[in-house]
Amino acid sequence: MRLSHFRELMEEEFGAVRAGSLAKDHVFAQLEGRTVEEAIEAGIDPKRVWLAVCEVYDVPRERR
Repeated sequence: MRLSHFRELMEEEFGAVRAGSLAKDHVFAQLEGRTVEEAIEAGIDPKRVWLAVCEVYDVPRERR
């Protein structure tokens, strides 16, 4: 998954403001205790990051 597509999915699901806040503030156990931004900077595949976000925030399967 391209980073630009990941960002689009985040904004579509959560809205621009909440997506930005979530990416910077929420620490995910599934991402080894990183935020979304930290995980991406560490080189974790955006698809894996997206799936972690979906799991924690109960995003329906059809939008994953």
